[in-house]
Amino acid sequence: MSENCLMQVNQFLTFKLDEEIFALDIGKVREVLDFTTVTKVPQAPDFMRGLINLRGTVVPIVDLRLKLALPRTEKTVNTCIIITEVEVEGETLVLGAMVDSVQEVLDLEPEQIEPPPRIGVKLNTDFIRGMGKRAGEFIILLDIDFVFSSAELSIAQGFKEEPLAA
Repeated sequence: MSENCLMQVNQFLTFKLDEEIFALDIGKVREVLDFTTVTKVPQAPDFMRGLINLRGTVVPIVDLRLKLALPRTEKTVNTCIIITEVEVEGETLVLGAMVDSVQEVLDLEPEQIEPPPRIGVKLNTDFIRGMGKRAGEFIILLDIDFVFSSAELSIAQGFKEEPLAA
C-alpha cells in the first residue's frame, strides 16, 4: 500500500444505539468510560443527562439516543460514555455521549463509505458524514460537530462553567 493510500483510510469508533450501529471519527474521541453517576441539571433539555466530574473537569453528558429521536438510553452493564471533542464557533467543547455499547475501532477505505442519504427536504441529515459499508451492513457515520445545534452546544458550554454539586 502506498503512503498516499494509507492517508485515505478512515478510522472510526463504532457503537450501538438501539439496534443500529453508528460510528464517530476516532480523531474526535478522547476516551471511553464505563457509565458513572451523572449529576442532573435542573431545566436542562431532555437529551442533556447532566454532568460528570472527569479528573477535576466538568463534562456535560448527552443521551445520544434522545438527541437522535430514539428511545431513552437505559443503563445496562454495557452502557458507556464516549468522551468526544465538538467544535463550537472555533472552540473545542469536551462532551460525553451516552451510548448502549461500544463495539470496536474500524478502518474503512474510501470506497466503503457512501455519501449521506438524501431523505427529502424537511429532514436534516447534515449530522451524517456518510454510510459505512461492512459485511453487508450499514454503519451510520456521525459528524459530531453537526449533531447538535449551536444553541444546544451553548447550553452545554454554560454547564461546564457551573460548579458541580458535592
